[in-house]
Amino acid sequence: MATLGRACMLLGLAVALYSVAASIYGARAGRRDWVASGRRAIYALAIILSVAFATLEAAFLTSDFSLEVVANHSSTITPNFYKATAVWSSQDGSLLLWVWLLSMWSALVLYFTRNRAREIAPYATAVLAGFAVFFCGLLVLYVNPFGMTSPVPAEGSGLNPLLRNPAMMIHPPMLYAGYTLWTIPFAFAVGALITRRVDAEWIRLTRRFALAAWFFLGIGIMLGARWSYSELGWGGYWGWDPVENASLLPWLIGTAFIHSVMIQEKRGMLKVWNASLVLATGTLAILGTFLVRSGILESIHAFGASTLGTPFLILIGLMTVGSIVLVVLRRSALRSEHRLDSLLSREAVFFVQNLILVALAFVVFWGTFFPLISEAVTGTKASVGPPWFNRYTVPLALVLVLLSGVGPLLAWRRVTVANLRRSFIAPTAIALAVMVVLLLSGVGERPLALAMFVFATFVVGAVGQEFVRGVKARRVISGESPPVALVSLVRRNRRRYGGYTVHVGFAVLMVGVAASSAFAHPRDVRLSPGQSAQVDGYKITYVRPTTNLANEKISLGAIVDVSKDGKQVARLEPSRNYYPSRDVAGLGVIGRFFEGEATSEVGLKSGLTRDIWTAVSPDLNALMPFIAEADKKFAKAGPDLQGLLVTALTERYLNQPPPAQFRFIISPLVMWIWIGGLIVVGGALIAMWPASRSSRRRASAGAAARVARDLGRA
Repeated sequence: MATLGRACMLLGLAVALYSVAASIYGARAGRRDWVASGRRAIYALAIILSVAFATLEAAFLTSDFSLEVVANHSSTITPNFYKATAVWSSQDGSLLLWVWLLSMWSALVLYFTRNRAREIAPYATAVLAGFAVFFCGLLVLYVNPFGMTSPVPAEGSGLNPLLRNPAMMIHPPMLYAGYTLWTIPFAFAVGALITRRVDAEWIRLTRRFALAAWFFLGIGIMLGARWSYSELGWGGYWGWDPVENASLLPWLIGTAFIHSVMIQEKRGMLKVWNASLVLATGTLAILGTFLVRSGILESIHAFGASTLGTPFLILIGLMTVGSIVLVVLRRSALRSEHRLDSLLSREAVFFVQNLILVALAFVVFWGTFFPLISEAVTGTKASVGPPWFNRYTVPLALVLVLLSGVGPLLAWRRVTVANLRRSFIAPTAIALAVMVVLLLSGVGERPLALAMFVFATFVVGAVGQEFVRGVKARRVISGESPPVALVSLVRRNRRRYGGYTVHVGFAVLMVGVAASSAFAHPRDVRLSPGQSAQVDGYKITYVRPTTNLANEKISLGAIVDVSKDGKQVARLEPSRNYYPSRDVAGLGVIGRFFEGEATSEVGLKSGLTRDIWTAVSPDLNALMPFIAEADKKFAKAGPDLQGLLVTALTERYLNQPPPAQFRFIISPLVMWIWIGGLIVVGGALIAMWPASRSSRRRASAGAAARVARDLGRA
């Protein structure tokens, strides 16, 4: 396996280098045969890297510990699902996943555009192949996923306990899919700028890839938040961690790009802005990949310090400088065809939304890299925490939510006062009515949360009004029933109504964030079995401890009863899982079972109105003297005797339980974060879904009619 995998990596590097050279030569010399050869080299690269990735997967599934990466990240008793997904738990495997996904998307887009954009495509091919050269080069020269280990161990180290969560194992591929997909519009934008073909053609060619990049990156971010909420044991879903922030940056700028390209397609405006946004998004996608591997910022999600920092910095520097030079050199070709007709227009709102998104990205970027900035300026590495991020991001998020409701109500170019009044009356009235109800309920004590609830209501009202109007118009034209009219309406304009659905999902998600942030009731308390604590009107009782020895771990937990007004609401079973360390010499033959890595399994009762969340930290101090004595007396104990001793210790914990430390959180509307995320996913799928052939013909006819009208005015 090692020989085959290594051969694939070397061959992949050679093929990627050839693709760069053939594509550039073909474009410069006007040789279509060389251009086609460069494109076919990308197809070959996708096949080669597929073989390499399948080889590494097979090594994990068969527990081939002759490969160092398998020995360090898997074991014979690791469940098969986690064996398969452990490939990307290592730096080596994750880089192979990255370049494999890149090759697949590159082959896909070049196949679809093989007879289109003949001037742009060769340069886009060269850029995509250049990325492949970089990552294949890393895998050949710096990290080797097919490196051998000697002697071959009988057992592997096993997967990092924190990664033994289904959401976490799907989360990295989603992020990598988003990162790699953003290279597609980046590459075509570079090709368009080099060839001066800066009309909307490159946008149309890569629109679905940009939407898919935004979609997968968003799913990855949401899965990471869910993992943090259910696995890390601190009770939150977003901690402003540097690696979390690194994934958010390209998502924010990519969101701005997806909105602003509509203005270029409709009005021929914002060409400089759009080119800058997509180039920045591609660069930030590489930056996000870099942060996980550089070790320059501390993060629970990072692989730690490595030798990859310098190559990544060189690539990011080249992308940044090259992007700036290209935009500056093509500024005359990027001049807008029209000017903004009115501040009361959809394009004006889109542009303001863009500014807010860029401002949010700047705040996140500044806060994330502030330790490095402060060290460079003052010599002291200082960091900022969640309060700093919240101080600046919350007001910007409020404006962003409001604008996501205003945009759908405004027409392109300009709006009359009568239309403005007609469009805004109903959503505004609904929002004001909700505000009155919330004020009477005492929500006014948190003004920012109140504003978010009101603005989100306005968004739902505005989008709902647009759907109702569309269905009514459709029924007048076709006589269809309301459900059929709704389906027909969405099917005929997927991008528009899919986008509206995304706006609703985003507003719902932000309601969940605002409520759970402003009105959560956390409490840390130490309880013995039979004792109770009060948290936000709930009585929480520690009933008894639990133990479990299975699946590579020792689980010490608790059964907790939650009641309100004398009625049981939930029975929760939080636990703390202890995974054995291989450091027998340092921790002892028995101590290694209790002093290795540990993870929390939270007890959670979710509901539409509130979540009851709890985590437990068992007190092992009472067991430590017995563990120390066992380590001393049974230093040479075999596996069977070790198992008996561990069982005896856990039974002692069960029969003579010490007090345990609990963290309880009563948090409202957390469920709506995940519901909002699902709505966003649904809206994005609607927007990305290919239109029928008849719909495309109608769209083409409409575009032709608009061109004819413009020519008539001229």
